Amino acid sequence: MAPAGGSDGARNRFERLVLPHLPAAYALARTLTGNRADAEDVVQDACLRALRAIGGLAVANPRAWMLTVVHNTAYTWLGKNRPATIVAVEDLELAEQSNPQGGDRNTPELEVIARSEAAQLEAAIAALPTAFRETLVLRDLEGLNYKEIAEVTGVPIGTVMSRLTRARSRLIFLLGGAAK
Repeated sequence: MAPAGGSDGARNRFERLVLPHLPAAYALARTLTGNRADAEDVVQDACLRALRAIGGLAVANPRAWMLTVVHNTAYTWLGKNRPATIVAVEDLELAEQSNPQGGDRNTPELEVIARSEAAQLEAAIAALPTAFRETLVLRDLEGLNYKEIAEVTGVPIGTVMSRLTRARSRLIFLLGGAAK
């Protein structure tokens, strides 16, 4: 049975082009919405949009295309659900789950320090304006290049570079202020 909104060919293209990029799509949606439940809603809506559109598209860069769909879906969702509000991270579960060195080499004290530092970093990222936060996440966490970020966000490459520089400067300021 073919999925609603597409043929078997569209479904195969969806599975091949979109599904591998769902973790990145979710990470971007979570960055923009600030919490897991809203991010899941955004990604689900983005997947529906992608499935409807994928049949007749020539997609050169599936990852950038999917992240563009998520970006547009997230901003539409935010406009409907959170007009003129500041979007902030509501939970720090990811920071608590992170253990970058792994194994049993960490002492409980080192684990507490690492969690605290990760929580401070996540809070500092969450304090950035949405456009700066999005650009920073797409570049430093998702590994997109400037051109891809410009495609995803719909702004010129110069704006991407400026936002990234400002985001990093603000992070340094925020984290430096937290250490004092």
